[in-house]
Order: sequence, then C-alpha cells, then structure tokens
Amino acid sequence: MSHNTRQRRFAALRACDRILSGVQPTTMRDRLADMDAGGDLDDEPDFYGDGPVTMLEERVANLLGTEAAVFFPTGTMAQQVALRYGADRSGHPTVALHPLGHLEMDERHTYAHLSDLRSTWPTTEPRNPTAEEITALAEPVGTVVLELPLRNAGFVLPSWDELAAASAAARAIGARVHFDGARMWESTAHLAHTLSEIADLADSTYVSFYKTIGGISGAALAGTTELAAHARIWRHRSGGQVFQQWPAALSALAGLNRELPRVPEYVRHARTVAAALATLPGALVYPEPPHTHRFRLWLPHPAQALNDAALALAEEEKVWFAAGWQETNVPGMAMTEITVAAPALGWTTDDIAEVGDRFIARLADH
Repeated sequence: MSHNTRQRRFAALRACDRILSGVQPTTMRDRLADMDAGGDLDDEPDFYGDGPVTMLEERVANLLGTEAAVFFPTGTMAQQVALRYGADRSGHPTVALHPLGHLEMDERHTYAHLSDLRSTWPTTEPRNPTAEEITALAEPVGTVVLELPLRNAGFVLPSWDELAAASAAARAIGARVHFDGARMWESTAHLAHTLSEIADLADSTYVSFYKTIGGISGAALAGTTELAAHARIWRHRSGGQVFQQWPAALSALAGLNRELPRVPEYVRHARTVAAALATLPGALVYPEPPHTHRFRLWLPHPAQALNDAALALAEEEKVWFAAGWQETNVPGMAMTEITVAAPALGWTTDDIAEVGDRFIARLADH
C-alpha cells in the first residue's frame, strides 16, 4: 500500500461515524492522552525496566498465573529467547512448530538465523498439531510451539481437550511447551477457561500488548522465575534493555484495564456479525462460527474493486464496512480479515445486511 493510499484510508476511517471491522485510528496526541488510564503520568518514568514496566510485568504474571513475566520491546525477541531457553535446557536444537505460525510466516525464521535452531512441522493442516502428531515426531525437539489462535489459518483454536492433550503429549516426549499467545487474550471464550488455566498448560507463554488490547507496542514472556532470569540476560544481549519504555508500558496497562474485560463480549458479537456477513451474495466465512472476535471473509470480486468500494463508502457515507482485501489462491475470490471490537457492538443483523447491500452495489461500477 502506498503512503498516499494509507493516509487516505487513515483519514477516511478516522472520520467515520460507524465502523463494522476494526477500530477508529488514533493520532499520537490521542495515544498520549490515553495513557492516563494505565497509570499516573506524574510518577517517575522507568529506568531500564523498573517503575511502570515492573508494574506491567507483575500484572501479566498475575493474569497468567505464572511465577514471573518479562517485558520485551517486540514479540519476535521474546519468542527467540523462549526457544533458545528450550534448546539450552534440553540439548535439542529442533523446534516443533506450524508452517503457518508467526515464527515461519512473520519473523523471517529468526530462530534459525540468530540461534542456529531448526524446525520440524508436526502438521501442515490449517490448525494446531494434535497430540498424536506430536507423539509421532521423528526426532527429539526442545520446544513444541502452539499458536493461540493460529492467525494465518483463520484465527482458529483447538478445543480445550485437544489443547490439553497436545500439551501433555509434548511433555511426554521430553519437550517444553511454548504458547505463541500473541492474541491469547481473545482465546478464553472458545476454550472456556481463564488465561491462567490456559497458561498453566505451557512452560512459557508470549503475549502481545498491541494485538487485541491496543497498546502501542511491546510483549511479555511469562513462566518460571528461572525462565525470567534467563530472559532478562538474553533480552539485554539482544538489544532489548531499553532506557525508558513507559509509553509502551502505560498503554499496555490501559489496554488491560479497558479492553481486556470487553474481549468476551466482542467474541460473542463476532458470531452475529459472521452469520450476517455469510448471507452476502457469494460470501464465505471461516471459521463459522468464529473462534475469537476475528475471522476471515471471502467475496467473489477482485480485491482492488472491494477496496475501492470500501473507501468510497467510508468517504461518502462515513461508514467503514470491510477493507484490506487481498487476492487469494481461490479463483475469483478475495479475502479480508474482520475484527469485531467496540465500534461493531451496535451493529445488528439488519444493519449489516443493509450496509452490505450498499457496499456490494458499489461494485457494479467496476
């Protein structure tokens, strides 16, 4: 996307009165004002990880029921530390992960380039591996990675019983269990268990602060005190011991205070939104019903035409429907990801059908 197109979309979305997918973008001034919800701006800033950063670490450890949590500037760095820890403790440099996971798709195979680790894939199916697939691994592994939810497969989750069985199978073969929980915040409704109950199935858990809860940036790696000590050493060695990170910490705390309690409501409403969108001509929704408050939507039109229609609807009617369309390997179908958050809660099935008809009608011009 060009800079001009991105700026045009930002302006159009910011001016919208109604938003079905996503949230209204904020300026830097908005974000600074929002930090009051995370802590007292008259307090001292952090100094290499104390103050609000420590407060955030303690909050995450409490939410996940772990002995400790360590703040990282990026999830990529946090995940590499977790995998290195597994390799060091087990003596096995192989990591079992999914080819659609963040480590393969979004982190440029950092585990291989920086830590000399290699991967094996328990499955290539668009879901997390099963207990049977983990048990059948042909070589010893230091860590088994499970992504909750598996974003690039459509934000899909296993059932609770499947997740518990996969965790037990990993431990039975002598591997650590690591949850790539960038969006684990939104997984509790489908799994019908609390964050601490979910994290208890893993030896380490990574969570993101800008995904789901809307922080500026940052992540945490949670687990034992031994893991935390290792993580702090390798965070420093990796260049993550930043002088001050109070904006990221306060915005994360604000998100935990404001957004996290509302996520189950978003997940429930996503089921209504998905069912309504599935009635559009030629539409496909996956998964149906959604496992989280995010899901995928396909329509039988070119991606550019759909993006143009979405932008025109926003600029002319102040309504944001669904944008970010991409071509797919399904002939004639384009796909986008729908995120149901606070702005979508007021949309009824009838609202979605009525605006959807107007959106589709705009495609006739292409």
